[in-house]
Amino acid sequence: MKSELTVKAIEQGTVIDHIKADSLYKIISIIGIDNIDTEVFIGNNLDSKKYGKKAIIKIADKFPSMDDINKIALIDQNAVINIIKDYKVVEKQKVSLPDTIEKFVKCINPKCITNHDDVDTKFNVVIKDGNVNLKCYYCEKVTGQKNIEVIK
Repeated sequence: MKSELTVKAIEQGTVIDHIKADSLYKIISIIGIDNIDTEVFIGNNLDSKKYGKKAIIKIADKFPSMDDINKIALIDQNAVINIIKDYKVVEKQKVSLPDTIEKFVKCINPKCITNHDDVDTKFNVVIKDGNVNLKCYYCEKVTGQKNIEVIK
């Protein structure tokens, strides 16, 4: 006998799907789900034909900002954002990295002007060997994907 967990559909909100299972908790942290006051469903290590294991996040009555989408793209370029209205998917968008990231990532260089003065960070996105790297616009220090620190 096959059994499945049924999760209530949301009337309106956002579903972030196709998240790599090992990226889930970092995404939860950077988009601030711990401060959301609406229904949230988080599923992890779910079977996926395409990815083996995946994660999913459903957030009722909230829609992502462009910064949230860019933050998700920094962590997992496979993620898909589904916008739900009246229980139907009205928009489906695979996340993609912009050429430039501004304001929400910390520069890894302790001597960078952005770590001392009131200057917003700015990075050029560089993909190398399939990995995301961020090159600081000011000090030119390159931050690898594993060292990216998102500023909330």
